[in-house]
Amino acid sequence: MAESSAKEASYSMSFGGESGMREECGLFGVVSTGSWTPENNLSHILHLGLVGLQHRGQESAGMVTTKGGPEDVFITRKAMGLVNAAFSEDDIANLKGTLGIGHVRYSTHGLSEATNIQPFVVESLHGLIAVAHNGELVNAKNLKRKLLKHGVGLSSGSDSELIVQLLTHMPDCGEPNGANWVGRIKKMMEETVASYSLLIMHKDHIWAVRDPYGNRPLCIGKLLPTDAVTGKAPVETDDCEAWLVASESCTFHALGARYVREVLPGEIVEINKNGIFSRCIVPRAESKPPAFCIFEYVYFARPDTVFEGQMVSSVRRRCGRQLAEEWPVDVDLVSTVPESATPAAMEYANALNIPYLEVLCKNRYVGRTFIQPCTRLRRLGVIKKFGPLIDNFFGKKIVLIDDSIVRGNTVTAIVALLKRCGAKEVHIRVASPPVKYPCYMGINIPTVEELIANRVPMDKIAEEFGADSVKYLSLEGLKKAVSEGTKDAAYEVGHCTACLSGEYPVKKLDW
Repeated sequence: MAESSAKEASYSMSFGGESGMREECGLFGVVSTGSWTPENNLSHILHLGLVGLQHRGQESAGMVTTKGGPEDVFITRKAMGLVNAAFSEDDIANLKGTLGIGHVRYSTHGLSEATNIQPFVVESLHGLIAVAHNGELVNAKNLKRKLLKHGVGLSSGSDSELIVQLLTHMPDCGEPNGANWVGRIKKMMEETVASYSLLIMHKDHIWAVRDPYGNRPLCIGKLLPTDAVTGKAPVETDDCEAWLVASESCTFHALGARYVREVLPGEIVEINKNGIFSRCIVPRAESKPPAFCIFEYVYFARPDTVFEGQMVSSVRRRCGRQLAEEWPVDVDLVSTVPESATPAAMEYANALNIPYLEVLCKNRYVGRTFIQPCTRLRRLGVIKKFGPLIDNFFGKKIVLIDDSIVRGNTVTAIVALLKRCGAKEVHIRVASPPVKYPCYMGINIPTVEELIANRVPMDKIAEEFGADSVKYLSLEGLKKAVSEGTKDAAYEVGHCTACLSGEYPVKKLDW
């Protein structure tokens, strides 16, 4: 049976989860190419992989490992909080295994409670499986009703548990030759449509899965021998100590791993000690285009992550260049709201030949305000998050580049801070279009009423922020910046812009 950590707090059962919050989580998995020994225990790799994805979720973290042997023992550790605070050295050492999956989370369906921490572990006809999910199901309510009517008990308020339960169902084609995980996963994909990236662990295998629209990211890497990382052996070596799979490639570098490729939209990839094997690609309905979330480029991903063959920082620089073309301004200096807007700000400055200087010092020990689960925490985060570099801007006109504006809490506080500390003018330029529509596919964009672009007319928004002017990048400008780097992609690409345009790739089936 799966081992539970003493850190898993008691909870009150809730299936509500109807707060309107959305999810942006991080997945990480590792599969050793060798047999288990104390020296070959990969729990530290799993732990560090999650640390590299901490920006994707800061409420809770979980890890599940196994040696992949016939005894089928899963060891689980889950806790609230940041990864480094959630797990002690003893916790990590006790997660013995040659493969494992992990998850960092903040809440969407289901409250911010220990019972909703992933990965989930359940027993199937063929033994234990562990599942970690990034995304949000567009038909979660209907699936929940269907499972409950069939007598399936649910223990959490997370829509991710629905995926776990669907995976335990016998596929339509049956299992005459034993476990048919491709069949089970395909059946689950037919029931769920979107949005998900998944890691599914069973015995000595991990299955990496993206929904057919490729809405949420997932990629594969290989852990290189230490000599290759330290320069004592050719970095081009084909030797591989472990296969890795993660929401973002940025976490590979700190581990001494090499990026291999993305999991394709609709692809089911089997990973075991012998390698990575593409088993199936589930097509999209009516041959619709892919719909990778464009907000990954705008805000969520780390700048050193690679999506669709291009680095996120390169896209953000192009957004800054396009923004300068669309909305130049006569100021003394260009600056940024650190840190995801920095590449755009630097390129904006280069394009207009205006000096770039930092005007805000970021406290890096305060979490990202956008992904805090309540308004009070977000507002307190703004107060604690930035300090003014007054000598850089006193008596000067500033244009401040931000990556996006959702509710407007942060930018209003920053403009007030800069003007209070001596800025002559503060202009705002946003390197993405106005966010006007809710997302139900996995991002924290709550309600139409909370979005500043809907509450305040565009010609009044500068006044609302206390700024001298506010201008946004056009939707066509954002699409141009993103698509410029995907021209040579080896597979079809496409992007979801629903939160900006209102054009959803799939319908939400149970409003």
